[in-house]
Amino acid sequence: MKVLFVVPPLAGHVNPTVAVGCELAARGHEVAWAGPYGVLAGLLPAHARVLPAGEPTGGGYAALHERWRDLRGVAALRFLWEEALVPLARAMAPGVTEAVRTFRPDVVVADQQALAGPVVARRLGVPWATSASTSAELTGPFEGFPKVADWVSGQISSLLAEFGAARPGSGSDWDPRFSERLVLVFSTPELVGPERAFPGHYAFVGPAFGSRPPSPGFPWRLLDPARRRVLVSLGTLNREAGGRFYAAVAGAAEGLAADGVQLVLAAPPALVPGPLPEGTLLQNTVPQPALLPHLDAVVTHGGHNTVCEALAHGLPLVVAPIRDDQPIVAQQVVAAGAGLRIRFGRTGAGELRDAVTAVLDDPVHRQGARRVQVSFAAAGGAAAAADRLEKLA
Repeated sequence: MKVLFVVPPLAGHVNPTVAVGCELAARGHEVAWAGPYGVLAGLLPAHARVLPAGEPTGGGYAALHERWRDLRGVAALRFLWEEALVPLARAMAPGVTEAVRTFRPDVVVADQQALAGPVVARRLGVPWATSASTSAELTGPFEGFPKVADWVSGQISSLLAEFGAARPGSGSDWDPRFSERLVLVFSTPELVGPERAFPGHYAFVGPAFGSRPPSPGFPWRLLDPARRRVLVSLGTLNREAGGRFYAAVAGAAEGLAADGVQLVLAAPPALVPGPLPEGTLLQNTVPQPALLPHLDAVVTHGGHNTVCEALAHGLPLVVAPIRDDQPIVAQQVVAAGAGLRIRFGRTGAGELRDAVTAVLDDPVHRQGARRVQVSFAAAGGAAAAADRLEKLA
């Protein structure tokens, strides 16, 4: 079997496909990825086959991120569709078409933000599955906001019409974000919410963790086994917007240190005001998967990967969502009883300290995190995803 993963140039969307791709390769299947080569080459294993699709123009994706970084709410949503998803689909479509014609996959697995994948697969008659690297789109994020929902639907309709992918006379009666045959959801109902009913082709396989680039130089010897250890991370895309939040973290650090808590802060050092209390570890990057087993809790912006990695280790969370799917993920954490939500732009040092203390001291949050952890382990991860893809092919 040949499987082509079509992905956007975003680590959180690529990482699950790495784990699934490695599982498929171990079973003797042939796998490849289609997407912007310059970015994917740094996110995929060295031996991965990458078929170029959607190379950046102008200022590239770094310039795009610079413009997106400080947007919130509806402005961020408009930017996501008008400046990112739709242009990315246009840019990737020729390369994805060439990739399908040359690689000749039996199945295309398309991330929900790589819309060229479903459009091309459908046009060329190749079975395709959805990679739902975050569960936000599955939860009806615009319920109660009909104008926003109509606007997003209009963006999809226009894109499909542009590619000639809508059925004549019917408009966009299919949604490239959701395969009609298989949707791989890298989460479980215990986190997404058990109250929603999903069709049988929605496979809740739990997180699929792939290998990550090394983060050399982490001072492991400075982790204090006598104190509870808490990671603070805003991920890779949002860290530059965290100046005010980092100030709150620095303000809370002294009190937390007095309570026997050691903070491990993953942030650009220039954005963190000092001095920090003795024992606080400030690192530009951290080896997060390797570090998590040594922690007691995590403070995060609500990135789906970080949340799932923490919960896979049974760690309670303090979530300060910024934009996009992060408020939805934060609400899922709270509803699962696995942590607390705070305000990214308004939380002060006192509120942050109280939230961290609460998730460390109140066993309810750790119990909730462990319930999700058990569900993740039972779901099967990359192996379960590979099973479903083999059946689809």
